[in-house]
Amino acid sequence: MSWPIGSLVLFALMLLGVPISFALALVGTVGVVSIIGLEPALTLLGQTFFDNSRTYSLSILPLFLMMGNFVVQSGIAENLYNAANAWLRHRRGGLAMATVIACGGFSSVCGSSLATAATMSKISLPSMRRYGYPDGLSTASIAAGGTLGILIPPSVILVFYGIMTQQDIGKLFLAGLVPGLIGIAGYIVAVMISVRIRGVTLPTEPKLPLIDRIRALKGTAGALLLFAFVMGGIYFGVFTPTESAGMGAAGAMVLSFLQGRFRLIDTFRTLYETAKTTAMMFFILFGALTFTNYVNLSGMTRDLQDALTIFGSDPYAIILVILMIYVVLGCLLEGLSMITLTVPIFYPVVEAAGFDLIWFGIFVVIVTEVSYITPPVGMNAFVLKSVTRDVSLRTIFSGLLPFVAVDFVRIGLILAFPVLVLLLPSQM
Repeated sequence: MSWPIGSLVLFALMLLGVPISFALALVGTVGVVSIIGLEPALTLLGQTFFDNSRTYSLSILPLFLMMGNFVVQSGIAENLYNAANAWLRHRRGGLAMATVIACGGFSSVCGSSLATAATMSKISLPSMRRYGYPDGLSTASIAAGGTLGILIPPSVILVFYGIMTQQDIGKLFLAGLVPGLIGIAGYIVAVMISVRIRGVTLPTEPKLPLIDRIRALKGTAGALLLFAFVMGGIYFGVFTPTESAGMGAAGAMVLSFLQGRFRLIDTFRTLYETAKTTAMMFFILFGALTFTNYVNLSGMTRDLQDALTIFGSDPYAIILVILMIYVVLGCLLEGLSMITLTVPIFYPVVEAAGFDLIWFGIFVVIVTEVSYITPPVGMNAFVLKSVTRDVSLRTIFSGLLPFVAVDFVRIGLILAFPVLVLLLPSQM
């Protein structure tokens, strides 16, 4: 089976609603069988599953998922929001800005975009509605801020990318820090733009004395310590990224206990959710690895490299073409599905063009962030819709336009200045 036919079959299966993991595994297996025969293909399939299931680095995935679930259980998101609000309550749009900052802080100990959006929607949305914020602005600030969960470390998506491309996960985590901070600043600018464009008069509160604002930071100490513990341990070589996941999970459990949220029934629920999500992600990962075998044997990478030569020898032309492909796919596929489908195809091409794969990983994740807030499959927008049933998706997506615009500015910045991504990893 040639790769164009295989790609069409894969998209057809996905449009029919077949789970991405099974679609990738099925097309990959059938494709490899058509190229090298049944017996060698089954041997390769068994070897792929056996070797990768015994990979020590895979244990990082359930441990970081557990860390994120324990953080959600701890209720620390509310402390982060209150602290941010204490510093910004006197500004127009201050509640929306506080939401963005709280999302960034929560992302640093959660690692999931959807979990960040779902958690912050329960905390900040009622407050913004009470003060008369337009639905488009309030929902957009949560949906966009939630996307930071897949970039600011520890990020489950970056773990996936690192395993698929055999890149250092610790360096990927460090590479996401500066673009993540740029994302927070950009979303605050987007709030300012939204307020100015809408021309609405938003209520403000008196500026708190400095001592009260400093006191408000007390509730964020747990999240800051956990983040510093995990990332500092990786940066200074105290423990490996895989070991940091275990330390982070233990630290999040202690944090939950100190917050008074460590109940046995909630802990069992957290462990169950971690196991369920881990099983789902392992299926997706092994399906993607099976599909990668098909990509390598079918010559898809070589053909793609030859096709991209029509844009000349400029490597940035290749990146811009890949960016346009991601923008189109982002309107059709969910973020994790898009990454597992495209990374095996694109990363050899990008590496051959001379780009650093750590940089490319951050590039891919930022583009994937955009897919979480663009129609028709913007997952974070659907999370907000499930919470605010009286707000239309059209209102949510229209409110997200300034946030999407600043995301493309951020993409332009890391294209023009790769050092923004590579500075911290180079110091590791």
